[in-house]
Amino acid sequence: MLALMTRRLAEVAKKVGVSEATVSRVLNGKPGVSDATREAVLTALDVLGYERPSRLRGDRGRLVGLVLPELQNPIFPAFAEVVGGALAERGFTSVLCTRTVGGVSEADYVDLLLQQHVSGIVFAGGLYAQANASHAHYERVRERGLPIVLVNAAVERLRFPQVSCDDVASAEMALAHLLALGHRRVGILLGSPDHLPSRRKLAAFRAFAEEKGLELGPEQVEHAMFSIEGGHAAAARLVRRGVTGIVCASDVLALGAIRAARRAGLSVPEDVSVVGYDDSALMNCTDPPLTTVRQPIEAMGRAAVELLVSQIRALAVPGDELLFEPELVVRSSTGPAPAGAA
Repeated sequence: MLALMTRRLAEVAKKVGVSEATVSRVLNGKPGVSDATREAVLTALDVLGYERPSRLRGDRGRLVGLVLPELQNPIFPAFAEVVGGALAERGFTSVLCTRTVGGVSEADYVDLLLQQHVSGIVFAGGLYAQANASHAHYERVRERGLPIVLVNAAVERLRFPQVSCDDVASAEMALAHLLALGHRRVGILLGSPDHLPSRRKLAAFRAFAEEKGLELGPEQVEHAMFSIEGGHAAAARLVRRGVTGIVCASDVLALGAIRAARRAGLSVPEDVSVVGYDDSALMNCTDPPLTTVRQPIEAMGRAAVELLVSQIRALAVPGDELLFEPELVVRSSTGPAPAGAA
């Protein structure tokens, strides 16, 4: 037992960069240690797979943060359900954190989770997916050595483990579907220009279109906020330019595109075909039921938990991106190109 305690003190001290005496003071609840050092020592215990002393642990050592951008898009509650269930199977409890406009930011949630001594954090749809956003809070997490998993995109220089749906395959199967239906003038509706998954999809659309001899000019690409209203406004511009098919970067954008087509006096899919992305809840109940590219949320969520728990147990986890294959789900929002369409 003494040898085990000595080894634990040495490993924790080395990871944090403090003396073994400092680690001992933290574990025994002694004064004379700064709050930052105390938190770093306790985090190191979690990361190295050691249990905290009971007086320092409470119930917090089995908590895992799950940070999402919103809950209005049905794909995020679905992901939260998968991750929460998989964590519960491993004996962890998820702490759901959802950003609010003008309210609690992602950085605020990171600070809160660090204060609660969570064992790790899973991020989905976070600011790491925005090239122009501040990534300083991810740097803080990296400095603490806290286990992290990112879903769909990453901050490349930080080398966090990543779980993603294959954006290239998603773009190719959506565009190939419309081409097979005879559409030659296709509009692309994506997230903001600095949204990394949208950038990857756009590059894949351009490469695939060139391969198939299809022109994809700048007037056929629109960017929007991920909302029905954003999709409506951007799709309306595409419709005015005469596209007969629209591929969208989310189901919510696709619902906005359908609304835009109808407001223009057009029918879906007789005049304009629309393809979504995610296959979120109730997309088979919309009018018309939405053709979409399905993300394998169950497999991705469980993989994210597996990567996180491996880190918590101090197992080596590569910082590579795990790519999961999407699936095209054909419903009634797509059909043959209108007769005479160029």
